[in-house]
Amino acid sequence: MDQDANYIIQVETPEGHVTPTPEVISPAVIMTPQTILFASLSFAVLLVSIWIIVSRRRSSYKGNALLLVGSSDSGKTAILSTLVYDQTLPTHTSLQTNTSTITLPSTQKSLLVVDVPGHPRIRDQYKDFLLDAKAIAFIVDASTISRNGAAVAEHLHQILHALMSQPPSWPAPALAIVAHKCDLLKGSAAASREQLAINRVRSVFERELEKRRTSQAGGVGVESLGSEGDQESSELGGLECSGSGEFKFDQWEGGEISFLGTSVSLEKNSEKAGEVDGLSPLREWLEEIP
Repeated sequence: MDQDANYIIQVETPEGHVTPTPEVISPAVIMTPQTILFASLSFAVLLVSIWIIVSRRRSSYKGNALLLVGSSDSGKTAILSTLVYDQTLPTHTSLQTNTSTITLPSTQKSLLVVDVPGHPRIRDQYKDFLLDAKAIAFIVDASTISRNGAAVAEHLHQILHALMSQPPSWPAPALAIVAHKCDLLKGSAAASREQLAINRVRSVFERELEKRRTSQAGGVGVESLGSEGDQESSELGGLECSGSGEFKFDQWEGGEISFLGTSVSLEKNSEKAGEVDGLSPLREWLEEIP
């Protein structure tokens, strides 16, 4: 008789009753190929369901932080103090991240404002807050961009690359390029100071980013274009545009980019400082973000 065969043993009790023992089922009978396949498919379906649920939750999550990024001395900390305290405090070059909370008047929702240092060695700290970002404002000193455009464009290139490197399920934050210190420019009858600052910043960036894109397409590193970063800068993407023409912000495949002209004033108790809110374009932009 086969030793692995199933069988029932009957045991007689003192009362004369015969009690059968439970039937012993061989594991080979249970773990058939069909059973193993069904269990594997069920486990795979469970994993896929969990992944879909997590992805939907992540895609529906919207961050609650405004990241102020940009080169050193562009005015990020002054913007932070003005947003928080409604007055511009004297500042100095930041060597660490500054954070504070503001409330948007229209929605009464709180927004964490993060001022990220602009020094090349520490400016990538924005990555620590990127997944929580609702908006990113790249601050540019419009009065000096014509002199250091290549270096500032390299910094912006890193931001664009980071945004386009995120998974499709990630809700990308709104992005604005802020032409700051526009009060240092001279307006004209044809254009205001804010519009002149925006036009200048936009023109310089499109020119410099096109140089970087052309250099990379030709297999030439971008270190010679004013890069302050490391060797990884020559491998950055993020400048893809629709069409085959030059780099244009309107055609950038990463999404819409807003341009704002802003300024702050250190004047206190003056009629000029009281009448003009140089950050109103930034405030309005924040309130329009869903």
